[in-house]
Parts: sequence; structure tokens; C-alpha cells
Amino acid sequence: MSDSQISAPRPVSVVTVAAILGCFGLFLLVAYYGYAQKHTPAAHSVAPEKLPEDLAWKATHASKAAVLAELRANEQKRAVAYGWLDQKAGVVQLPLVRAMELVVQEHSARK
Repeated sequence: MSDSQISAPRPVSVVTVAAILGCFGLFLLVAYYGYAQKHTPAAHSVAPEKLPEDLAWKATHASKAAVLAELRANEQKRAVAYGWLDQKAGVVQLPLVRAMELVVQEHSARK
């Protein structure tokens, strides 16, 4: 093989380099405004008094435990209580055990 067969590399135009750098800059700009501006810090890394009201319960372990305990107590009350959800539409709330009994009775009556 001789050196005469190897061709010299073509020069890259300034316009091509500028276009590539412009596209990269545009990508960085979109990534910055799309992610960094909307990214909120984790609730545990911010002082509780600086958190918005809807995230304040996440501030400490004790506040999380209190909210969870209250939620579980409310769910337990609703799981064993009768009540109206929408009286005009005739929608009631039944204890789960009673609702399952009614479904079994209805299903066995169809057979």
C-alpha cells in the first residue's frame, strides 16, 4: 500500500461547528428549565416552618407518624360503620364484612 491512496481529511466548516454547539446549548437550556426550575427539595431537607402547608406533615418522623395514625383511625371507623354516602342517589356505606355477605347471598340466589 502506498501513501498516495490515503486522502487528506476534509476541513470542518465553522458553520457546522457553530450548529453543533448551538444544538448542545439549546439542549442544556431546555434541560435546565424543564428540570431544575420545577425541582422542589425534599420535605425532610427543609425547615418545617418554610414548607408549604400541604407538605408540612412530611417534615419530621413524628408528624408523619401522627398523620398516619389519624388516617388509619379514620379508615378503621369507616370500615365498620353504616352511613349514607349519597342519600339522593341511594348510595350507602356498609361494613366490609356485611357487604361481602350481601354479595355472596346475591350471587348464590342467581344460581
